Amino acid sequence: MNKMEEMKREELQACLDDAKEKLAQWKGRGVSLDLTRGKPSREQLELASPMLEMVKGDSCQSIDGTDCRNYGGLEGLPEARALFSSLLGIPAENIIIGGNASLNLMYDTVSRAMLFGVYGGKEPWGRQEKIKFLCPSPGYDRHFTICQTMGIEMIPVEMTPDGPDMDTVERLVAEDSSIKGIWCVPKFSNPQGYTYSDAVVERIAALQCAADDFRVFWDNAYAVHELYDETVPLADIFACAKKYGKEDQIFYFASTSKITYSGAGLALFAASDNNIKQIKPYLSAQTIGPDKLNQLRHVRFLQNAEGVREIMRQHAAIVRPKFEAVIRSFQEKLTGIAQWTEPKGGYFIDLVVKEGCAKRVYALASDAGVKLTEVGATYPYGKDPADVHLRIAPTFPSYEELVQAIDILCLCVIQATAEKVLL
Repeated sequence: MNKMEEMKREELQACLDDAKEKLAQWKGRGVSLDLTRGKPSREQLELASPMLEMVKGDSCQSIDGTDCRNYGGLEGLPEARALFSSLLGIPAENIIIGGNASLNLMYDTVSRAMLFGVYGGKEPWGRQEKIKFLCPSPGYDRHFTICQTMGIEMIPVEMTPDGPDMDTVERLVAEDSSIKGIWCVPKFSNPQGYTYSDAVVERIAALQCAADDFRVFWDNAYAVHELYDETVPLADIFACAKKYGKEDQIFYFASTSKITYSGAGLALFAASDNNIKQIKPYLSAQTIGPDKLNQLRHVRFLQNAEGVREIMRQHAAIVRPKFEAVIRSFQEKLTGIAQWTEPKGGYFIDLVVKEGCAKRVYALASDAGVKLTEVGATYPYGKDPADVHLRIAPTFPSYEELVQAIDILCLCVIQATAEKVLL
């Protein structure tokens, strides 16, 4: 029970009046603070500055002799594929390196499936009567936007601390051949920060589907994004799938968006031999080759898997105090009023307020000068059925700005909750 529900009416009114008064003071200061998206701060971006000096006019050769200023290299540079192979444990020949955004690769992958189908399927998705995706929710809004843009029906599936509700997932994919995919952010999920348990990864890898063209979209966006020294393990989806002869069901995505530069990083797509063979002809019609100079810069800067882990330790040193400040404020001001996740990595905290209060908190925060991710964005079609989830992105503001924003947010939660209970 929310502790406000146990208060006397006069105590509740006093809480409400105090929150309103303090929010009025903040509004009088004319603050403008942004917690909308999980963007690296300027300080984080500076960590990769040496990369810009790694390639000069007389040093543009790849290890295989390729002049990276020229056409070609559809799959990516050998050393770039080898770097990600050592980091993620995926064979280099099953990796394709793309541009700066894994979102582009995901959109292209869905588009290809709509136009041409996938390996093992009988016809393109776009020629079939209805296409559906399972969407663990709360989840990543941009995944849902891809589906909505393509006219794919979305089916929400409840997220648990171990991952998607697999009883529901297994039942749905077994009985409905129009379900063609599931979105997964398996490590430090967006927005809750959950990491899938070994048992959940195993069950996803072993899915028995009514559709012969079903795919798991494995968006491992936060593969190396720990906040603390302890590594949070995630089971190898390809190794699990191989045990069940299901390697073809996996489409794997990752990027350096929050390792080097969000707007000028590298993204990767990984898949089985059969999938890679089916996709490459379409890819060759789409492009003559990626930005190999950027790949070369990244390889020379990061060098190897340990180089990636070292820069991520530097990121964590910047980001960790911000996450801890948010959690500390929630503990001090919202205990018994709201709930929240306390992730060990990633970019988000999920704040869960009293049922029916999230939109009111959002409106109050906006009025006080704090921008939040729009309520409902973490659900298909923008509809949070209980109106409770608020995605908090602590990384982009300065520490001082973040503390101010969370102070305002807590006041908004207190006001919205008190109003709801007093009704």
